[in-house]
Amino acid sequence: MSVMVEEQRKAGARQWGALAVLILPVLLVSVNNTALSFALPAISQGLRPTAAQLLWIVDVYPLILAALLIPMGSLGDRMGRRKMLVIGSTGFGLVSLLAAFAPSAEWLLAARVGTAVFGSMLLPTTLSLLRTVFRDDRQRSLAIAIWTAGFSAGAALGPIAGGFLLNHFWWGSVFLLAVPALVAFLIAAPLLLPESKDPNPGPVDPASIVLAVATMAPVVYGIKSLATGGSPLHGILFIAVGVLCGVLFARRQVAKDYPMLDLRFFRSARFSGGLSVNVVSNVALFGFLFFFTQYLQLINGMDPMTSGLLMIPGLLLSILTGLGAERIARLIGVRSAVVLGLLLVAAGFFVVAFTDQMSSSTPILVAFTVMSAGTGLATTLSTDLVVSSVPESKAGAASAVSETGYEVGAVLGTAVLGGLTTAFYQAHLELPAAVDSTRAQAAHETLGGALDVAAESPLSSAIADAATAAFSAGMQWTSVFGGILVAVVALVLVRVLRADRRVRRARV
Repeated sequence: MSVMVEEQRKAGARQWGALAVLILPVLLVSVNNTALSFALPAISQGLRPTAAQLLWIVDVYPLILAALLIPMGSLGDRMGRRKMLVIGSTGFGLVSLLAAFAPSAEWLLAARVGTAVFGSMLLPTTLSLLRTVFRDDRQRSLAIAIWTAGFSAGAALGPIAGGFLLNHFWWGSVFLLAVPALVAFLIAAPLLLPESKDPNPGPVDPASIVLAVATMAPVVYGIKSLATGGSPLHGILFIAVGVLCGVLFARRQVAKDYPMLDLRFFRSARFSGGLSVNVVSNVALFGFLFFFTQYLQLINGMDPMTSGLLMIPGLLLSILTGLGAERIARLIGVRSAVVLGLLLVAAGFFVVAFTDQMSSSTPILVAFTVMSAGTGLATTLSTDLVVSSVPESKAGAASAVSETGYEVGAVLGTAVLGGLTTAFYQAHLELPAAVDSTRAQAAHETLGGALDVAAESPLSSAIADAATAAFSAGMQWTSVFGGILVAVVALVLVRVLRADRRVRRARV
């Protein structure tokens, strides 16, 4: 009898076909985001947005996405995850069409808001449906590894596909990447994906939805404001508002019989430990990318597409370690595999911290590759820990929290590590005394500003050398901090994850 039950739990061709369908939205959202960054110069020329509008075209997507992930995950648990996924995919495809043919910056900004709203429906529902489709622990771990690899594959394809389209078509063509795949998804989804939802969801709680949005949006906005040189008082005020709303949200969830987010999830070492890994991994990755992309393009003088191609080995290794995560976990244990992944991330930072970046770009490329391998391993297993730690009926809410961890980590990475890089650069920049105060101030703002000043000055070589040396020093000091931060978190997780025997040993 037990053998028959085990065979019934095993996924067949239909379930693996469902996985292929579920990867399509994830892949396209990832491609869409990375391709957009390469289209910004063309958008600037085509639509003539103001500096504030261009910043919001980039920033509004993660801001709204982070704010809506938890409410959308909870709504998916209530109304049906497949239904939510179909609505989100349809909306994402239609709004992408509107973005592609936007006649003005305001139109494009509104379209980015729309893609964020519909995108927030996609990510938690695809992940929670994996919990429904794959009942066997090992197969679910592999499915989540393949799902996670979709993000890395999309990030790798984005620069290549975006660069090709921008070389041959107008800037809006990058938004059309999503449409064909989402049409294929809408055809296949009703055939292969089962419907699933919480059998006892309780009523929808509008007040909790408002409080969840009012918690995440101000916090993310406040962090971004501080990271981009905004008023410290302004940024701190928004963060304080978000924290206050978060306290009210938590108190309301504790008092409700049917909470939108069951805070008891956080008592689980698997849930809280996995979520911590998601946050810290993205802090590290996006903080690293902040100086890595500037190093390749501004110091080494590479064009965006060449820079993207140099990132591919690291992204491919991230995919491979993600796909092999379940096998590694069986060999050394889940806890040890997660900690190993984080230590590889820390090692990537330390390679930058203790090598000379001015004479060769090899060390930083090696560092990115090592860090990518660690990120692929750690986040694949941590995502599985989060999703598998809650009842299936609550998978949408848990998946949304996991995705929110990714988004918050991305924002914090740019804000904290990116801010440190900038601060160290400014502290180490020593310009020739002949540079006037106006140009010196512009050079102190950013590396790009310093190189612009150098291009217009008879002291070009001296200014450029001083700026690149200061930026290299900033990279190294930031990497020391980042490496120590990730290593400390890894050591803390050794103790935290020890509390759960299911984490301490690999599943067999």
